[in-house]
Amino acid sequence: MVRRPSRYSAIAPAQRLPAWLRMPIGTASDLERVQAVVKQQRLHTICEEGRCPNRGECYASGTATFLLGGPICTRSCAFCQVDKGEAPSPVDGAEAERVAEAVISLGLRYVVLTAVARDDLLDHGAGLFTSTIVAIRQRNPLIAIEVLTPDFWGGQRDEVGGTLAQRQRLATVLAAEPVCFNHNLETVKRLQGEVRRGATYQRSLALLAAARELAPPIPTKSGLMLGLGETREEVVEALADLRGVGCQRLTLGQYLRPSLAHIPVARYWSPTEFEELGSIASELGFKQVRSGPLVRSSYHAGDKDN
Repeated sequence: MVRRPSRYSAIAPAQRLPAWLRMPIGTASDLERVQAVVKQQRLHTICEEGRCPNRGECYASGTATFLLGGPICTRSCAFCQVDKGEAPSPVDGAEAERVAEAVISLGLRYVVLTAVARDDLLDHGAGLFTSTIVAIRQRNPLIAIEVLTPDFWGGQRDEVGGTLAQRQRLATVLAAEPVCFNHNLETVKRLQGEVRRGATYQRSLALLAAARELAPPIPTKSGLMLGLGETREEVVEALADLRGVGCQRLTLGQYLRPSLAHIPVARYWSPTEFEELGSIASELGFKQVRSGPLVRSSYHAGDKDN
């Protein structure tokens, strides 16, 4: 395994953590119950790998986000807590069944499936999503399943929606009929190269556009982290670009630096600013908006408010 480069290690945090970000992570019983099952089944969740501040709340409400494909990503995004390596472990053929068993054991009602980028695999991990969806539904077809995927990039260029191979991988996942397709834009156009190494702004927009084309009944969703150096105008531009490809659901949250080896926080956006941006997103036509300092991709994902 190759650790992330520590190019940011000498850069100190921009300022002390604001009071509105110092929140409890939930009750010990909720955390311990989920952690015990995840450990028993030898699984990974982005809730734990990413140290999500909302994991206790989500666990208590019957929601969890499972990380497929192992704990090592083939990309080295500057913001991400997940370990990076050029040669991840072989695909675990029993992972889907173990995730399904964990979902049933925990009594989850809404499950989010995400995955590390597996650029080493021919299908870039698309099959990880479909096999896990099938395994969960064999046990309980009423459980709602959302997917949060990487960009599935690679292959011969196609004039529509990125590449032919990318669309085929996307189509494989959409054919399993998740209740929502999520792919995060992560940051504004200007900062993509620094923040999302291996991904691009246009490629992500193309993936979301292709999802709307291939499976119109499935809502699409995306998210941005704030605090990486973006301006308000750039954020609004990104929101407009997402609406331009038909994206229907949105999350906006504050970036929190996992360690000194990660890209530093440029500034902390206030709760009022998040509320204002949420109002702008609603005016642009997003049907569901989650905007707040502690909001993450799966925050209140299963709510039926829209």
